[in-house]
Amino acid sequence: MRIRTVLTLSAAATALLLAVPQSGSATPQQASGRIAKCAGKVLQLRAEQSADARVVHIGVTNRSPRTCTVDRIPTVTFGDLDGAALPTPAGESGPYRLGPGRTAFAAVRTIADPADPEARTVDSITVSADPSLFGRSFTAEQLGAGDAVLVWEPVTTWWKPSAAAADKALGLG
Repeated sequence: MRIRTVLTLSAAATALLLAVPQSGSATPQQASGRIAKCAGKVLQLRAEQSADARVVHIGVTNRSPRTCTVDRIPTVTFGDLDGAALPTPAGESGPYRLGPGRTAFAAVRTIADPADPEARTVDSITVSADPSLFGRSFTAEQLGAGDAVLVWEPVTTWWKPSAAAADKALGLG
């Protein structure tokens, strides 16, 4: 009986020693090369209407001292309408690395033709850098769009390293 107790203690002690990281060793996240997701509190979101009234420029800045990731496709919703802007090019979620102090940009075309009879109007849009995080809402006035944003079949680019690259992905400039 005493031998089993000693063996049990030895097994428990071994398991504990293996579970505790040794000083100077890499964490599992570091060892695998994975970068942590950005916490919402370290991200600063911006949005403004571009010179083209159909397009809103959005940006996200990592205010932390470490590289982290956001989803490569921003989540953009429109007032009380259902759904979000579709990504262009089409694609699935995935990580986008954002270095410390760096900003990523996207362009959102809210409507292709402002004269479209199917157009809806909203008084705000909400932008999130990752669908798992709360976003920030911007009123039409804050965007510089007057009192309403026209919306019909909106699309958004993936995050890009510059506003010019985001515009280019939409076929602008």
